Amino acid sequence: MSKKWTPASWRTKPIEQAPVFPDLEALGAVEARLATYPPLVFAGEARQLQTQLAAVADGQGFLLQGGDCAESFAEHGADNIRDFFRVFLQMAVVLTFAAKSPVVKVGRIAGQFAKPRSAPTERQGDVELPSYRGDVINGMEFTAEARTPDPMRQAMAYRQSAATLNLLRAFAQGGYANLDHVHQWMLGFVADSPQRERYETLADQITETLSFMRAIGIEPDSNPELRQTDFFTSHEALLLGYEQALTRVDSTTGDWYATSGHMIWIGDRTRQPDHAHVEYCRGIKNPLGLKCGPSLEPDGLLRLIDLLNPQNEPGRLTLICRFGAGQVGAKLPALIRAVECEGRTVLWSCDPMHGNTVSLNSYKTRPFDKILSEVEDFFAVHRAEGTHAGGVHVEMTGKNVTECTGGARAISADDLSDRYHTHCDPRLNAEQALELAFLIAELLKRERSAREIKVAAQAW
Repeated sequence: MSKKWTPASWRTKPIEQAPVFPDLEALGAVEARLATYPPLVFAGEARQLQTQLAAVADGQGFLLQGGDCAESFAEHGADNIRDFFRVFLQMAVVLTFAAKSPVVKVGRIAGQFAKPRSAPTERQGDVELPSYRGDVINGMEFTAEARTPDPMRQAMAYRQSAATLNLLRAFAQGGYANLDHVHQWMLGFVADSPQRERYETLADQITETLSFMRAIGIEPDSNPELRQTDFFTSHEALLLGYEQALTRVDSTTGDWYATSGHMIWIGDRTRQPDHAHVEYCRGIKNPLGLKCGPSLEPDGLLRLIDLLNPQNEPGRLTLICRFGAGQVGAKLPALIRAVECEGRTVLWSCDPMHGNTVSLNSYKTRPFDKILSEVEDFFAVHRAEGTHAGGVHVEMTGKNVTECTGGARAISADDLSDRYHTHCDPRLNAEQALELAFLIAELLKRERSAREIKVAAQAW
């Protein structure tokens, strides 16, 4: 593969979801300049993530992947990053305690600027303009100037990603992730939640555990693992010119890595095996994600696995399933059986967001009960197949937006207009995200109990 693949070999393939830049000379100049910039992430960090994902694929952990639908230039700020990171850590603590195993934390952040679209253009009245494809490509405003793809936006995306990563690293390693702090934030949520009684038991158990640890001298000051955490970034590798510009050779191994993020994924609209996005991703050594939608058949999945992970490396490939509530039982078992029959090592994750988008009062939204239903079905299928439900992939924010209906506070269709701030798709707000974590925790506890019973039965 190394003889045939280069960071630019994707340019010889058909491509989907590619913006049309009117000034190719300016585009080339920006990409050439980006190619001289320092990497945003490093090969060693990507290898560390793959090691952790390999443990999850083996049933020894859980993947929490989440963040904004599409990052924006206008909303970039320290408070927004802090609020997202705080809720994400709270979710991770809840899941870690329930699963009694590590939770690998991967954000959709510091690079999630490009979005695939169902149509290349958008019409309002008699005016038709290019669709908004994310801030790295064009603007949301419905004007010809804003919607014209602008290569200079790639440099802006790089700078914002670098600043975001700088703050995230400080939060993860500088004491903000102290387990005591995270738990106190969570207790505040539980006390104010309409489902307080449902969550108090788990919260109380975490409190008792932390108290016991302190009683025997296990304190954050003397145990770094209690005051800091590993946090990785990810995004959809959609704008391949940008990705190519940030592709670097690792000096220690000679392998190529995408340095735009620790993990990148291929979307459901760009997973054609002979097209550009698969061609680019097959040659880099980062952990990869592959979105698996309802149209993906078992043979097609196996072909993609062979292209993206020919050496069957543990932790290399995460299959992010996005079928929609009610379709998981019909679609997922055949994929699992094909992968198991061929002995492929993958991590199975559930995206309960993208298959459950509906329109209410002229707003795109996602019902919380549908999101939860898809997660529950995902766990049920894996339990029936004897495989590991390894992760969840959600679009969420740390803000109190009103974009998804339902949840403990019962956001209605009439509430959507109150704080509908997304630049693209509806996101879970902070309360809904943490509520989902508690509900997934119940599923993880059931899975853990079932495994313990099975082990005890085998030993007997």
